[in-house]
Amino acid sequence: MERDQKKKFYITTPIYYPSDKLHIGHTYCTVATDAMARYKRLQGYDVMFLTGTDEHGQKIEDKASQAGVTPQQFVDNIVTGEKGVLDLWRLMNISNDRFIRTTDDYHVAAIQKIFKKMYEKGDIYKGKYVGKYCKPCESFWTESQLVDGKCPDCGREVQDAEEEAYFFRLSKYAQPVQDLLENTDFLQPRSRVHEMVNNFIKPGLEDLCVSRTSFSWGVPVDFDPGHVVYVWVDALFNYTTALGLYNDKYDDYDRYWPADYHFVGKEIVRFHSIIWPAMLMSMEMPLPKHVFGHGWLLLDGGKMSKSKGNVVDPYVLAEKFGVDSLRFFLMRTFPFGSDGNFSNELLINTINVDLANDLGNLDSRTTAMVQKYFGGTLPAGCKAWDPPEAYDTELITLAAGLRGRYEEAMEACAPHKALEEVFKVIQRANKYIDESMPWALAKDMAANGARLAHVLYNLLEATRICGILLSPFIPASCEKLFAQIGACDGCCIWDSAAQWGSRAETAAVTKGENLFPRVDMDKALAELEAIQAAAAAPQQPAVELEPWEDPVDFDTFAQSDFRVVKVKACEAVKKSKKLLKFTLDDGSGTDRQILSGIAMYYKPEDLVGKTLVAIVNLPPRKMMGQESQGMLLSAVHKENGEEVLHLLMLDDGIPAGAKLC
Repeated sequence: MERDQKKKFYITTPIYYPSDKLHIGHTYCTVATDAMARYKRLQGYDVMFLTGTDEHGQKIEDKASQAGVTPQQFVDNIVTGEKGVLDLWRLMNISNDRFIRTTDDYHVAAIQKIFKKMYEKGDIYKGKYVGKYCKPCESFWTESQLVDGKCPDCGREVQDAEEEAYFFRLSKYAQPVQDLLENTDFLQPRSRVHEMVNNFIKPGLEDLCVSRTSFSWGVPVDFDPGHVVYVWVDALFNYTTALGLYNDKYDDYDRYWPADYHFVGKEIVRFHSIIWPAMLMSMEMPLPKHVFGHGWLLLDGGKMSKSKGNVVDPYVLAEKFGVDSLRFFLMRTFPFGSDGNFSNELLINTINVDLANDLGNLDSRTTAMVQKYFGGTLPAGCKAWDPPEAYDTELITLAAGLRGRYEEAMEACAPHKALEEVFKVIQRANKYIDESMPWALAKDMAANGARLAHVLYNLLEATRICGILLSPFIPASCEKLFAQIGACDGCCIWDSAAQWGSRAETAAVTKGENLFPRVDMDKALAELEAIQAAAAAPQQPAVELEPWEDPVDFDTFAQSDFRVVKVKACEAVKKSKKLLKFTLDDGSGTDRQILSGIAMYYKPEDLVGKTLVAIVNLPPRKMMGQESQGMLLSAVHKENGEEVLHLLMLDDGIPAGAKLC
């Protein structure tokens, strides 16, 4: 089908704010958008997938000043620099068709035209802003909107703001926006509608500040020097300027607008479901069909945030476990509309159970048996068997109907449910191996060879159908899977996913590499802990401390409370190859517990009764689910070219609790 005749599908991520390197939360949204875009391409749609970066604002200007560079240099480093945004999306195999930066010349010129058009219509007017401003969120608030005196979105401190500004008549569009939210499926999931209407519209929608004069890093208001366009006008219209609205860079606006879906984090749903449609109404432009506000990935119960220091580096996880494994985990594990609790243990367990045990095992066992029993090629006529066994029919029926169930879930923006349906078939296919017992059939090939060939064909077909529907999520792995099971290009398309028997009977099968090796949980967790510790360690430490979340600088070191402690008991921590658990007498009369990653250097029994030095005024932290109340002092040096760690041990005559400095 020619491109112009195809059905169109336009999907976007939010444009990410490059005030620091992106983390796994940003990756979550972008992988979800990528999976949806790939799914629609698989269906035969003409897809436009847009992502990008929102590069203006006071926070960027301030951070650039602190770094001693220009704002443009600052954002260039994060977006195009090593391990920047573009590198991360390449690593994660993101298939975006276009990438916009709000510093792009064509976008800047278009925003000036849009701003002026709303001004000339009377929907933007000049006034004076007096209120509260949250710099991290780039949001203005009234006193009544604050929660405990802080930003209602992020919970951080706000500052007084007073300056000349232009305002958008948001209040003018309160009723049509409310009707849009309440009477259409524009905002999804539906649970977000109540929050938007009751928290923001019904209390009274106030006009929105849309220019600033207190900083200069933004799109200049060309008819009023000194003003720059406020970030949300600049940012939201990227979805249209990237298609060519008011610019000659592109010419896709009429083809793709309005967007089918904006995928955004729930913290910016307000801007996309209230401010964005109101501005489009002002511009008399079609509204997006849907905004979907997904949940957050939480770490230790809190939202991941650079400012909170609780982020997870997607580079580390992708390089450690593989890009497709990470993509799969993000989509399989967390319902897209809800919050999800991230942990490395959950990631590894998902890889081992779903990818290694279920999918990997099915592929590996099936291709190995075709190689072993038929030299890699099944005989002609193996597709049919009459009469079929009950378990033949059950597998075939489940697999043949999979595409419909999968499609229903994907159309509802529920990728986790789509994957759940796929894995029901994969698990059923593994059970089918146990029921049909190919190894028993192979004992008498003369009598059972035809039946064995049919069984293996069924397994290859089930694997093929599942592979097609998994390809939006783990595209690189599915290409390898198709090559191994002998699935040609024609039987890896959307239509063939609903057609049992599309694979050629005599197509060659190759027993290739194990697609998803099983991960050693203990080893992987220890390695991740070491990576985290190395990232947080001082550059040139003279004394090595137990791994801590932050580097220990000289000022912190100088304020440390060093105390003599006696080892009352010491034992290895279960499920850890690194940690020892110490029960210590610190002179207080109450035992102190400290966990130390020195199991590779000392045996627990050799340390009982020893006199050591601990820092006792650090906040407690959890390690392997147990609390550690301080750190033991140690030093590292080289012996025979290898680094060796030694605990700082004192004369036994020094009393427990003695303060050293």
